[in-house]
Amino acid sequence: MTRPMSNFASSTIAVPDYQAVPRHVAIIMDGNGRWATSRRLPRVAGHAKGVEAVRATVEACARRGVEFLTLFAFSSENWRRPADEVSVLMRLFISALEREVTQLQKNGIRLRVVGELAAFEPRLRELVAQAEARTAGNTRMTLTIAANYGGRWDILQAVQAALREQPELGRRPELFCEEALSSRLAMAYAPEPDLFIRTGGEQRISNFLLWQLAYTELYFTDAYWPDFDAAALDRAIESFAARERRFGRTSAQVTAATPG
Repeated sequence: MTRPMSNFASSTIAVPDYQAVPRHVAIIMDGNGRWATSRRLPRVAGHAKGVEAVRATVEACARRGVEFLTLFAFSSENWRRPADEVSVLMRLFISALEREVTQLQKNGIRLRVVGELAAFEPRLRELVAQAEARTAGNTRMTLTIAANYGGRWDILQAVQAALREQPELGRRPELFCEEALSSRLAMAYAPEPDLFIRTGGEQRISNFLLWQLAYTELYFTDAYWPDFDAAALDRAIESFAARERRFGRTSAQVTAATPG
């Protein structure tokens, strides 16, 4: 079976129009544990505080006209953390779903959760399904939570799906094109991120959206995630707006194509 073309072409194929405000922001929310440790608090206190930063960032992005916000909440590598910390993270995820969905619905925000969700307990999977269904008709902004997600897993499952659905690709690999993979990625419903933000001082993408970040503008801040607020978001957006996104073109071509 051939799947329909994605609504959003890869940035290596189509150059997006200039926008001062990024259409899609992706964030690695790093530094919860270090925020707590610096205050002589248990690491779990940092994760709880981080949930408040999530709420504030979602609201700030919606007010600024961001259409897609993707948050890396739990990576496939995070299972390596201490068992008690993982347990707390799961409980926070459940409580956030129970508590925040009504506000998302009220604000017209759609929730999507991507990742290998089969690893989670049934109650959590049930809450995810209910939240996605309840907010499915909302159009103001799409909030995606990446949970038990890894960029390598995403690419691998997309290749496997393509080969299952189009077995001829295995016999004729020259038919395997970029669209065959990109349309099967977990976030095929969204354009590629314009702006990637990582808090906490680290400067790497840590297996997050490996395919999709090819032409994304990267922004790193030393602020721990619990301290990331609307002002910090504005600084990231200002940095983005000041950059020249060439996508292989010359500066003269970019200037000629930029409105005003």
